[in-house]
Amino acid sequence: MAGQTKAIRRRIKSVTNTRKITKAMELVAASKMRKAMQSVLGTKPYAKLAWSTVMSISSAIDTHMHPLLRSHKKINRILLLVISSDRGLAGGFNTNVLKKTFEQIRAYERRQDSDEYVEIRSVCVGKRSADAMRRAQIPMIAHFTDITNNTKFEEVLPIGRLLIDEFTNGNYDKVLVVYTDFVSALTQNPTVLELLPLGNPKDLTHQDSLSVVEAVEYQFEPSPQIVLDRILPRLVETMVYQAVLESAASEHSARMMAMRSASDAAKDMLGDLTFTYNQARQAGITQEIAEISSGAAALET
Repeated sequence: MAGQTKAIRRRIKSVTNTRKITKAMELVAASKMRKAMQSVLGTKPYAKLAWSTVMSISSAIDTHMHPLLRSHKKINRILLLVISSDRGLAGGFNTNVLKKTFEQIRAYERRQDSDEYVEIRSVCVGKRSADAMRRAQIPMIAHFTDITNNTKFEEVLPIGRLLIDEFTNGNYDKVLVVYTDFVSALTQNPTVLELLPLGNPKDLTHQDSLSVVEAVEYQFEPSPQIVLDRILPRLVETMVYQAVLESAASEHSARMMAMRSASDAAKDMLGDLTFTYNQARQAGITQEIAEISSGAAALET
């Protein structure tokens, strides 16, 4: 009986220490989530306006005027930007975004005819997506880490420029971004954005409420080509930055909720262990009293 109570005490101590760790991780994730959420809410109006500008421009000019607006009738090569986290312990955050990624890959594989081949390659942000792409044997042309923890615009710029260069050089016919759209601390939705070519109003699912006013006429100074060369790459970089911010806020929210669930589970386990320990201790005390009473009775006889 003494051995049983000793084992239960060790178990209680272990669960208590685990609960302290998960509680601390929950508080850290909550702090990071608040900071990331402020960044998301601060940049979202600008991202919406940027996307509205792209759609307005594309509806008013010939889309063949600029390579970032030029669509391809036949899609043979697709580049996927997959945004995940570097660490785990974030609930279903990575699982959901990777599930969305492979759903998109299978959708394009089903579209292809028997004599056609759709080549899909990836650019990964985060270690989890890179590991998944390696396991699935999907070629990866670039891998970025340590970005979603404390996202800065200058850290995201190389990603946007890489996507722009690959598309304008004709290496790919379409560029897709798979990320997690931050709705609230409790809700995060895996989303697929058709980033390039620009100007498809079906793309940003969280921009559905955005009204687009079609312009009757645009005047470009000094020339349409020079203006588009300056503004369109910046808009692409802005959209990539917004997607990374959305994923960062979603990651910290998912980790906060996962650690909160773990802390609650540890609390319930401590209650059950304490109850079991008290039962075992009471049984031991009862047994000792019974042994003392038996010994006293034997001495009296």
